[in-house]
Amino acid sequence: MIDRETVDRIFATADIVEVINDFVKLKKSGSNYKGLSPFSSEKTPSFFVSPGKGIFKDFSSGLGGNVVKFLMEVEKLSYPEALRYLARKYNIEIHEKEATAQEIQEKNERESLIEVTSFAQKQFTDWLWHRDEGRAIGLGYFKERGFRDQVIEKFQLGYSLETRDAFTMVALEKGYKLEYLVKTGLTIDKNNFRFDRFAGRVIFPIHSLSGQVIGFGGRVLKKDDKTAKYLNSPESEIYHKSNVLYGLYFAKNEINKLDKCFLVEGYTDVISMHQAGIANVVASSGTALTVEQIRLIKRFTKNITVLYDGDPAGIKASLRGIDLILEEGMNVKVLLLPDGEDPDSFARANSSTRFIEFIEQNESDFIRFKTKLLLKDAQNDPVKRATLISDIVKSIAVIPESIVRSVYLRECSKLMEIDEAILYEETFKIRSAKAGEAGKRHRPEFPPSGFSKKAPAHVQLNLGKDYKHEYELIRTLINFGNRELFPGYDDSPLIGKYIVDEIRADDLVFEHPVYDKIFDIVAGFVDQKMKIDTSFFILHEDIEVSTVSAEMLSEGYDDKMSKLWSKKDVQLETEEMKLKDIVPELIISFKNRKVLQLINETHSEIKHAQELNEMESIDLIIHKLQILNDLKRNISKKLGDRIILH
Repeated sequence: MIDRETVDRIFATADIVEVINDFVKLKKSGSNYKGLSPFSSEKTPSFFVSPGKGIFKDFSSGLGGNVVKFLMEVEKLSYPEALRYLARKYNIEIHEKEATAQEIQEKNERESLIEVTSFAQKQFTDWLWHRDEGRAIGLGYFKERGFRDQVIEKFQLGYSLETRDAFTMVALEKGYKLEYLVKTGLTIDKNNFRFDRFAGRVIFPIHSLSGQVIGFGGRVLKKDDKTAKYLNSPESEIYHKSNVLYGLYFAKNEINKLDKCFLVEGYTDVISMHQAGIANVVASSGTALTVEQIRLIKRFTKNITVLYDGDPAGIKASLRGIDLILEEGMNVKVLLLPDGEDPDSFARANSSTRFIEFIEQNESDFIRFKTKLLLKDAQNDPVKRATLISDIVKSIAVIPESIVRSVYLRECSKLMEIDEAILYEETFKIRSAKAGEAGKRHRPEFPPSGFSKKAPAHVQLNLGKDYKHEYELIRTLINFGNRELFPGYDDSPLIGKYIVDEIRADDLVFEHPVYDKIFDIVAGFVDQKMKIDTSFFILHEDIEVSTVSAEMLSEGYDDKMSKLWSKKDVQLETEEMKLKDIVPELIISFKNRKVLQLINETHSEIKHAQELNEMESIDLIIHKLQILNDLKRNISKKLGDRIILH
């Protein structure tokens, strides 16, 4: 048990920004830092870190606390494990009091599993270096692959002896329980016969983001058609393969620094590229890429380059995974290695300088790559060509940002020699169908009958000038969403549906997390064709939603929402009477703000691409900028030909 003095020293030393930056890419925002939430999927940052207060707050999930609390949530560590992680990071010697029998008994299962995998890694590594069998077979294999001692030690590679129960017997002798050996998958217990899962294999430990060993990959070295070449740890409380990327623990800082991640297939690809000096690389470990893995990368960068070994069948099989990357709003490029090469062999045969030069000269935008790849198959076959067009459009349709979709559709129109309008129409159909399905899945949940809750007097939220456009739009939405936009006219839309449709049409999002939540709730009412129930917001279980809604529903009631009369009984115009003018202008102003933000971001992208001399990217980004400037001019006209400044 860690003593109080050591705990105090850990808290005094740990820099919350430095620690969290190992898990989330943070950007300075005033005196604070912000980034994308590691606890939920989001497009706009709602995760904030205050170095002055030493706390984090995640508005998307509601989680918050100090640096230890963050580690406990993001890595599912216990309190002592989080403290030990910080102690290792800052080289703080831990002084522990002897644990009581009760404390030992109360140690949670996860800690026990981590202790077992940590012991296993050390044992496998020891056998690799200090057993004759390990040196001859395991170390011999790694040396044959060209791995130097330094990289073997860095990745904690190991070897499991061929004796079927060698590891199990050692672990039991050291006092580790059979229950945890089985749960981690290190030992198989079948019909009272115990044997090692990884016997006779070289070992690749798999690490969590915080560096804990949570599982293993093992490669058999003997040729045996009945034995799987690679074997991974089974699913357990500490290891979920869909949530893990091999090498991310060693790559995350370099990914953060370079704002780019290389994605490869196997363990040896990662290790060889590290040895070649390219450290921002991770592997999916031979499994199909998952959304959870993509979101892990997204914490550190939005830029991914996928490395392929030139096998057409393998490339086509993995295209679906890249669609998932696009759907998460990531920027995807593809690098096709020379025939007969994979990342491992190419890294061993070339210097890091040569490898990086090859990447810069040959990586291609994914949509362009996919179009050219499939065009080769289609050639002049009209049926295949139609299938190809449908396939490409499906990939473009998943991209969340409308401007990026427009750029790709224009590019594909040229490559495939097809009318751009047709591609737009097909994209619209796909996205509309998907939006309809999403609307069915996400319905508002109503409070039970008689439910009531008093909202707190005040909730600390930034509702000020930075979110003025969003505030006014949401306030109008919940106050007047059930009103007709053009009363007295046939087929006049309700204001709620009009606003929701306009926002969804351009895939816009609200930057303020609470406004975004309120919008989603209103959209649920609209999808169900139900009246917007204002009491639902006031009684909402989310304190922030209920408090903000109460403020919006009550703000300026007397002078904004009621009819005003002068002493001479002359009726004055109210906000409610002017809604037909106010609502469209609010939408246009909101879109204008988004376009200006995108223009500023695009100028930065051009500058960055120019610095890297990425001419292909510059052309694509300039197309994007042209579309944005066209949008800006159109919005300017709608706002009354006002001058719109950057």
